[in-house]
Amino acid sequence: MQRTFSIIKPDAVRKGHTGAVLAMIEKASFQLVAIKKLSISKRQAAGFYAVHAQRPFFNSLTDFMSSGAIFVMVLEKENAIADLRKLMGATNPANAEEGTIRKKFAGSIEENTIHGSDAEETAKFEIGYFFAGYELA
Repeated sequence: MQRTFSIIKPDAVRKGHTGAVLAMIEKASFQLVAIKKLSISKRQAAGFYAVHAQRPFFNSLTDFMSSGAIFVMVLEKENAIADLRKLMGATNPANAEEGTIRKKFAGSIEENTIHGSDAEETAKFEIGYFFAGYELA
């Protein structure tokens, strides 16, 4: 079993797509290990996305991610990281395959509904950023 981290982003929460996104994740046989709804500050968003700090989109990304409620979650299954990334679809929803979360719900390359870890090390950092060990038992 492998764990991955995911965020249902503010655009999806605002539009009422949280339940539909979770249903797609569950239908894809992911086990929901932990989930919580919260709002993060721009500073917290900057810490989470620190790897992108020098990128031109960093400021707008952290503004967006701190603009409303999000759902953070830990998911588990065999090949969780790769399978979630496939289910999410391309970062730019215009390039996403039919049947993916982003093709169905995302409005733009930035307001693209969902985040998912891209590698095991990233997943470990991201899970630890939002969840204490006792929350994952």
